[in-house]
Amino acid sequence: MPQLSRRAFASALPLGLIGGSLLGGDLIGGALAPALAATQDTAQTPVSVTPLAQIRIGRFTVTALTDGYADMPYDYFPGRAAAEVEQAAIAQFTARPSGVRFLFNQYLVDDGERRILIDAGPAGSIGQTGELPQALSALGLQRDQIDAVIVTHMHQDHMGGLIVGGKNNYPKAELYIDRRDVTHWTDPAKRSGAPDYLQTSFQMAGEVVRLYPKLQAIDGEREIVRGVSIVDLTGHTPGHIGVRVEDGGQSLIMVSDMIFPVVHPGATDVFFLFEQDPAAAKAMRDRFFPRAASEGALIAATHMPFPGLGRVVADRGQMRWHVADWALQN
Repeated sequence: MPQLSRRAFASALPLGLIGGSLLGGDLIGGALAPALAATQDTAQTPVSVTPLAQIRIGRFTVTALTDGYADMPYDYFPGRAAAEVEQAAIAQFTARPSGVRFLFNQYLVDDGERRILIDAGPAGSIGQTGELPQALSALGLQRDQIDAVIVTHMHQDHMGGLIVGGKNNYPKAELYIDRRDVTHWTDPAKRSGAPDYLQTSFQMAGEVVRLYPKLQAIDGEREIVRGVSIVDLTGHTPGHIGVRVEDGGQSLIMVSDMIFPVVHPGATDVFFLFEQDPAAAKAMRDRFFPRAASEGALIAATHMPFPGLGRVVADRGQMRWHVADWALQN
């Protein structure tokens, strides 16, 4: 595994709250009463907000985006009883009536010359999702302005946005996916023997291959552009990968589905229903979590609470997730 920088980042930009004004009036020139009235009106009507979080990694601006969320049933975590998972979720304030609240975070990496999107979200195929285009729009971007998309693996919640509406939604982007995942998810024999809950991923994988002639099936760890490289995290799927962004002595590693809310990083023997090879997934987490903790690596995780930025820390012999205090750091 590539060396991870201990120092995660040197500076951060504030959270972007886009999509509505929190104050409808003007406080200048003595217009206090209209402002108070507008504030009261706002309190009655929820404001639509597109969450954005930005950090700097050397020359890169990395923006955390989200396509939305879904609640995963408590019995989707093999290795623990549903009641145990629910109690842990309650203790961590991520419990909902129908399950554990999962976010679907994506990350835009921009060095001023190329815009690289990491994952494309489920795009309405799961839960309350489909918000990624709005998030990009809040940055002043359309999908045809994305130069490359790295898909960390071919589960529907990571590639649905590529093909929503049955079309190529990132027409100018080069697409990077590990060859092992491409092979697995386009294999008719694998599809015929797969459970129902994986059929959508198989179907989407075929559409991605058909609609993206620029797809590059990549082999192993490699650099996409200077400072953006692939990290092998196989286990969750045969070609599950992470993405390391590094420049100027700072680094961030996007680990995709290495970490799930509530159960990780504390228990590597707890899995997620969609995991292809639980033994391999456990072995990878057993190797990765201690190393990430020892190096203080800044991590971005798809399903952790927005913006999904944190660190794995060793606390009296127990691994735990520590949310990164990412804003206003210098």
